[in-house]
Amino acid sequence: MNQVEILLVEDNENDAELALRALRKNNIVNNIIHIKDGPEAIDYVFCKGQYTERGIENIPKIILLDLKLPKMTGLEVLKAIKEDVRTKMIPVIMLTSSKEEPDIEKSYMLGANSYIVKPVAFDAFLDAMKNVGYYWMLINQSPNQ
Repeated sequence: MNQVEILLVEDNENDAELALRALRKNNIVNNIIHIKDGPEAIDYVFCKGQYTERGIENIPKIILLDLKLPKMTGLEVLKAIKEDVRTKMIPVIMLTSSKEEPDIEKSYMLGANSYIVKPVAFDAFLDAMKNVGYYWMLINQSPNQ
């Protein structure tokens, strides 16, 4: 199985579709998994529930994580990922509509690697996704995991 390059955790279908389209349009990644809530994201990352067959060594190269998710917040997901030695090195990019300073501070305190506010305008959102993809998938050098 090909390594998942990006795990997109986003409950808003429109935002998810735009992000997926922007990343694919720019040929940044081939293998993207889209998950819609916090508990499923935890199950995916830690190979639980419906993802028990997946090997934890096959971790995503990056996680794009929405802050406001159903059932479990993005901050709770971030905390779980960054507290586990097996997953704490995965770059997690918070991708959210919140510009609230407490959300930004808490995200970084919990180990977020980047915090991006979703642009409202369609073209700006496509550009933001293209830039995120280029930087984290092509430019940034991560340790071998």
